[in-house]
Amino acid sequence: MATDADEAPLLADEPLRPGSCSRELELREFRDRYVFRSLDGGGAFAVARADGSLHPLSPEEAAAGSDCKVSKIYGVAGMIRLLAGSYVLVITSRKDAGSYGASTVYHANSMKFLCCNEAIKHLTSEEKRDEAYFMSLLRIAETTCGLYYSYDRDLTLNLQRASKLAAGRVHKPLWKQADPRFVWNRNLLEELIETKLDEFITPLVQGSFQTEQFTLKDRLVRITLFSRRCNRRLGTRMWRRGANLEGATANFVETEQLVEYEGLTSSFIQVRGSIPLLWEQIVDLSYKPRPSIIEHEEMTKVVERHFHDLSQRYGDTMVIDLTDKAVQQRQMTVCPTFFLLQQGDEGNLSNAFAAEMQNFPDIRYVHFDFHHICGGGNFDNLQVLYDEIEEAIQKQGYFLMNSKGEILLDQSGVVRSNCIDCLDRTNVTQSFLARKSLDSQLQRMGALSSAESISQSDIINDKFKKLWVEHGDELSLEYAGSYALKGDLVRYGRQTLPGLIKDGMSALSRYYLNNFHDGVRQDALDLISGYYTVSKSSSSPFQIIGFESAPYLPVASAIIVGGITVTTFTFSQVGRSAQHLISFIIFAGLTAGVVALVKANGKQLCSRPRLCGLI
Repeated sequence: MATDADEAPLLADEPLRPGSCSRELELREFRDRYVFRSLDGGGAFAVARADGSLHPLSPEEAAAGSDCKVSKIYGVAGMIRLLAGSYVLVITSRKDAGSYGASTVYHANSMKFLCCNEAIKHLTSEEKRDEAYFMSLLRIAETTCGLYYSYDRDLTLNLQRASKLAAGRVHKPLWKQADPRFVWNRNLLEELIETKLDEFITPLVQGSFQTEQFTLKDRLVRITLFSRRCNRRLGTRMWRRGANLEGATANFVETEQLVEYEGLTSSFIQVRGSIPLLWEQIVDLSYKPRPSIIEHEEMTKVVERHFHDLSQRYGDTMVIDLTDKAVQQRQMTVCPTFFLLQQGDEGNLSNAFAAEMQNFPDIRYVHFDFHHICGGGNFDNLQVLYDEIEEAIQKQGYFLMNSKGEILLDQSGVVRSNCIDCLDRTNVTQSFLARKSLDSQLQRMGALSSAESISQSDIINDKFKKLWVEHGDELSLEYAGSYALKGDLVRYGRQTLPGLIKDGMSALSRYYLNNFHDGVRQDALDLISGYYTVSKSSSSPFQIIGFESAPYLPVASAIIVGGITVTTFTFSQVGRSAQHLISFIIFAGLTAGVVALVKANGKQLCSRPRLCGLI
């Protein structure tokens, strides 16, 4: 992939195309202001460091002054107001991730908030403490992974949706073209929009962008896998589950598989999202916290709102539920220890989902117990699922257009897949359906005969699998903080020993992050997405009862480890004297007591959001 050093330099007087935003900017840092000047021949604006006020500048005003630090940045991603002033988010480095159509797609490698908070000296001690916490959240937001953007193309719309809109739309500013659901920094753009700084507004899409190319019949084929995460229920794995009252679900992702061959371009869309019920799964130090359904009179309405939105956007919807059935509903013939750990909780949630879906006979609901049917890492058993839904998948089809922009085929519906996290099992299943679609797409384009498949070529098949493995890892990092599990099933069709070790490390990483870090990360997401608004009248984030109990966890952990160590030592000495026996009983009892105390207070000892909690 190309880096900035590999890119051809832009001419200072090269004009911006209509609807484009500035590709490179000069940032001039004065003692009293920041000046942003487009290097594409566009305009400029200044931000006062005292209070964050915005002022458009003429070219002469932008060039005035010399006592400043000068650097290059690659986009303005927005700004946010806190207690002491404003903070401007800028893209400080980028990477060429590939192209979508004729437009280059960039990955935001690094970002930085510029401080305009001189009023901090006038805050009270409590406000300064709050501001320090908010600033720590901004530093977390700076490290957000999986952010992609283009300077001259709206990346929020898939190819089929974009092709149906009026041609004049591309002359509007990018933020006006965009689908607000998929603009990660939508809330941060408000002040820039109000000041009409359109050419400086850079919409960011969080998700995954992967591309590979190969040859078939001496012709180049390019596959692009582009996923867009929805911002309407943005959050971390354990602190954003299920749906909200509007029907928006956690970890909702639209995935587009784009195929280009000989002037033809085809697009196949799938979506994933948390089970659209009102439910939660609060961390409590256990490896698998018990999910619980929230009783609410609006439950059926929530499900209805969710699927109404899907049908309006994608057409006919087919649901594939990959969760486990309740233990009592089947024999535990595969991995019995694993299913004992489930205690039927996942199955109870699945049963509740299935019961709600009976209220919507027009939506096809298919339950596929992934762990049971594909137990032992047998990826090929997904053929059982495909055989059941093949007719419906083929009826939904895919989108196809020629080099003139003429539409040859439309995708008339979408498959919505889910497990509990909508990560590992979902990614494996979506990759299987995508491979089936890719064969159909290439056959329709003339790159393959009706009897041929990409699986007959190891090189092509491996590239396809690599796309989906990296795609799954990136989405998992964004939601769970760790790499995806079950990557071997996508890459090799079976589980391998190195894959088991990698999955084990990823599972431990998820456990640690979910219990001891994600509460703060959830606060950062709630702050930048606007779910929590900072104001003088808002309550301090430090007023949540029980939050300060978290620092006791390291002490409790040390006592448990020390107690187990001493108990083990005294046990080895029990046979020598009665005193050793008494010591063993005392230390074992103390250790057991601390373990019980920690377990009983697990929820209070975990990292919890301070700003919004569960919404």
